[in-house]
Amino acid sequence: MATNFYNRQRIEKAEENLAPYASRSKYSRGRIRQEEPCQLRSEFQRDRDRIIHCNAFRRLKHKTQVFIAPLDDHYVTRLTHTLEVAQIARTISRALNSNEDLTEAIALGHDLGHTPFGHIGEEALNSLCPDGFRHNEQSLRIVDILENNGKGLNLTWEVRDGILNHSKGQITVLGNGWNNIGTIEGQIVKMADMIAYINHDIRDAIRANIISEDELPISVVNTLGNTSSQRINTLVHDIVIHSANTLNKHPTKPTISMSSNILAITNTLREFLFEKVYNPS
Repeated sequence: MATNFYNRQRIEKAEENLAPYASRSKYSRGRIRQEEPCQLRSEFQRDRDRIIHCNAFRRLKHKTQVFIAPLDDHYVTRLTHTLEVAQIARTISRALNSNEDLTEAIALGHDLGHTPFGHIGEEALNSLCPDGFRHNEQSLRIVDILENNGKGLNLTWEVRDGILNHSKGQITVLGNGWNNIGTIEGQIVKMADMIAYINHDIRDAIRANIISEDELPISVVNTLGNTSSQRINTLVHDIVIHSANTLNKHPTKPTISMSSNILAITNTLREFLFEKVYNPS
């Protein structure tokens, strides 16, 4: 038993070597209901595992991202989107020496409350609910109340904050209020979410003959690349390099950022997707 207990202590000891701005599981703001710590895993690792094993996570495989009822197996679902977000977020988190376990937990739980039938499903519920419907708030409701036979998952404050505040709406990338999140790891997930969806939504829109590759803005292709992997690579590298410089200069107010040129091009691509794919006239 003493050996098991040492394992969690070893994880917490290793977290002391993270960057000053990183979250540390030992100093989590805690859970809604106090629990005895796990002897093997940190608090954030427990949250990650609870999310993976919950019913809402399994249901993500049936929920499409943009298109209501795609006809083949290669369109993105909420589950594959979530896995892409987790992979991108972990890469950025590791490069910036922040808490990879917390980053992964937020990423895996961020879309649990999304509706079926893509964005149209959310718009339909928003029109029917007296107070409106927002998937990020539903995600928090799922982990706080609905899962585990009404007991919820009792996640840490840091994971719950990241889940609640990951959503962007139509705010431009790094626009006003973008980084109103309690942890640097939550900010990383928000950026990873954006990187994932703008790239796989391009692939799906081309597959569905909504747009063609030739229609992508030439400034986007010249700056970010002409393939999904090139665009993701360019965005991730820019975020890591620029954020590292910013974080070192302002460690007391940590903020994930991008270079001005890449940021402008990224917003150009998002505007293109809203015009041609999400809200076509």
